[in-house]
Amino acid sequence: MAADRPCFPTSIHRSTPNTIRLNRALRMTRRDALLGAFGAAVVVTGSGQGMAATAEEDTVIPLFLALSQRLTDRDTLDPRIGHALYAGIIHAVPERRDQIQKLHDFMTGGNFASARALASAAEHQDPVFKDVIQDIMTGWYRGLADHKVVVYRSALMFDITKDAIYPKTYATGGPFYWTQTPPEVAVPTGEPALSPSKLVIEPT
Repeated sequence: MAADRPCFPTSIHRSTPNTIRLNRALRMTRRDALLGAFGAAVVVTGSGQGMAATAEEDTVIPLFLALSQRLTDRDTLDPRIGHALYAGIIHAVPERRDQIQKLHDFMTGGNFASARALASAAEHQDPVFKDVIQDIMTGWYRGLADHKVVVYRSALMFDITKDAIYPKTYATGGPFYWTQTPPEVAVPTGEPALSPSKLVIEPT
């Protein structure tokens, strides 16, 4: 009877064995889909509550974000990246939490016209502030904290040159585009705000 015949796609005779096996492997039952969705919802809800609790309990996070905006001379920064960078910095050096708070108090207690002015005055006030500032700037511009990559494409070092160079995993120029002479760039005239630091070669 027609009702007893298995229902196959009309194109099955044109499918290769590998295609058939792949389709079977990718096929999910309704039960698998429901269990997967439920598990993902539990994980997301739990992690979201954990992040929210951490953000609410640690009162230094808003101070870290305010410091970051002043040091980068930006009106807005992504708070999600800020939370991740802060967590990495504090995990690497727990003393940074109190140092960030003290640096924020120093910032609010003075009148600094620029990030350079704040950084220079902070180092003269307390040499440890130099390390705090470098951790903050390394986090935002390089996307690194606790010797780990927190962000890549959202790192501010790419934002500076995004009109000409943007991080991609493929070349966007024509053949041998790198052999052409790049456009000239004006020589920077600014001076560093902090004293020189020891050169550290990171492993690749």
